[in-house]
Amino acid sequence: MTQTITKHVADLVAEAEREIETLPVDQAIALHGDPGIVFVDLRDIRELDRDGRVPGAFHCPRGMLEFWIDPASPYHKPIFAADAKFVFFCAAGARSALSTLTAKRMGLAPVAHVGGGFGAWRKAGGPIELKV
Repeated sequence: MTQTITKHVADLVAEAEREIETLPVDQAIALHGDPGIVFVDLRDIRELDRDGRVPGAFHCPRGMLEFWIDPASPYHKPIFAADAKFVFFCAAGARSALSTLTAKRMGLAPVAHVGGGFGAWRKAGGPIELKV
């Protein structure tokens, strides 16, 4: 049987971006170091090791996001109970847009994501740490 995909990932990302706050990378970089902001890196550990990390960002693999946010989950991470604004990012912004919408729907607030993701962050000269 041939599958007929009626909604594409680009459609899902576009829908998410209509419902969430997208921070331009320069605004996101300006927030770096603010104690009221938690940057959440959704990239795979291999991406972090290969491309570098945003200093101080909390690493949450995309596949664990819902479980780590939910205080009723045995996998809950206390950082998601912090009184903070959560700023999600991935490599280019698609996974973080979807994740931000999911977090918002779960009740986490306030939330936003970095437009263009880590790639835009790096290109704009945002601070990064490379694996040594």
